[in-house]
Amino acid sequence: MRLVLMSDTHLPKRARDLPEQLWAAVAEADVVVHAGDWVDVALLDLLEARSARLVACHGNNDGPALRARLPEIARAEIGGVQMAVVHETGPAAGRERRCADRFPDTDLLVFGHSHIPWDSVAPGGLRLLNPGSPTDRRRQPFHTYLTATAADGQLTDVTLHRLPARAAGSVVRPDAGGARPR
Repeated sequence: MRLVLMSDTHLPKRARDLPEQLWAAVAEADVVVHAGDWVDVALLDLLEARSARLVACHGNNDGPALRARLPEIARAEIGGVQMAVVHETGPAAGRERRCADRFPDTDLLVFGHSHIPWDSVAPGGLRLLNPGSPTDRRRQPFHTYLTATAADGQLTDVTLHRLPARAAGSVVRPDAGGARPR
């Protein structure tokens, strides 16, 4: 199962649309994961229409319309990997232990909020991934998202993708399907 992980898209506040490279990855993915802070329901509608499967939660910047459609914590089994998706995990200090205690029957926790890419393993084996943000890098040098493969209960090929600076403001028409980078 090919996964695309994103968070903190903040559309249309930070960009008009997702970068073309990310839309291309979405078109090729078996599962798209979004860890909250969508801001606009339109992106949820587009990802539901373009994704084979969407696993997503709401974030602290998401209003009532998004909260009505998305849980605070999403859970799914993907390729034998037990996954949870949550927007906020608290401060970086102590994150692994805190999350391992909160999600004891989980292999993979995808989270957002900080806009800072994160990849670590907690005591007991819980993998924690934050894809950063494809549209609002804040103090980070790049806009980012993650891809991975889940099969036979294992998560492999975890790759952080850095997006070109101008890609974050690119526009993809809703009818364009899985756009390819030029």
